[in-house]
Amino acid sequence: MNIRRGNPQDMQAVLGLIQELAEFEKEPDAVLVTVDDLIRDGFGPVPLFHVFVAEVEDDSSDSEQAKQIVGIALWYYRFSTWKGKTIHLEDLVVKDKMRGTGLGYALYSEIIKQGKKDQVRRVEWNVLDWNTPAIDFYEKSGAKILRDWYVVQMDEIGINHFVENKLK
Repeated sequence: MNIRRGNPQDMQAVLGLIQELAEFEKEPDAVLVTVDDLIRDGFGPVPLFHVFVAEVEDDSSDSEQAKQIVGIALWYYRFSTWKGKTIHLEDLVVKDKMRGTGLGYALYSEIIKQGKKDQVRRVEWNVLDWNTPAIDFYEKSGAKILRDWYVVQMDEIGINHFVENKLK
């Protein structure tokens, strides 16, 4: 197993893992982002995100050099008015067949080490309330689950409705 920074050539595999996560979270049709979006937004002049990829030897290939991306940790910087610079872990995804191998822990560790290196005061992420294996994993690692906070979002339809109807 090798953990490294992702590059534009990895974005097809990254998108595949994002789609796998959407299916796991029972939202298979929710992914709208494309490979081109990921390349533009992650590797342009002002990257909007960073990604670590986990790769393993590809058993299905005859080439000794072939590697397969089987996990990602996609993250970006945020700013907290109380804490200053923080890291937001958007997605930590490991292919189903690779769960339980320590690969998720390795990616998670890489994010926490990045936070230490960058001297951030907080690393944060969201977890679905029904994903008890993930919640247990995070709590055992020392993370706090903030059960008194709600995630608030406005989707594209809501944004359009607000702009068209509320700003007149």
